Amino acid sequence: MYFRDHPPPHFQAVYNEFEANVSIETGKIIEGRLPKAAAQLVEAWTLARRDQLLENWRRARAGEPLERIPGLDVD
Repeated sequence: MYFRDHPPPHFQAVYNEFEANVSIETGKIIEGRLPKAAAQLVEAWTLARRDQLLENWRRARAGEPLERIPGLDVD
């Protein structure tokens, strides 16, 4: 997630050489590409963390520090 990024609320997901912008609302890729299995994992993670992601989106738009959200590889 980047400060002053453009709507709709989204974040960047990176997997090896693949990159994609992912909608926080739906978990779907809105730009770029991820392998199918990675895209499915990112979608499930996004939906499980949607409230935290939306709060970070709000913080980024306000120029506030972001909170760390555990990734897929962290319990």
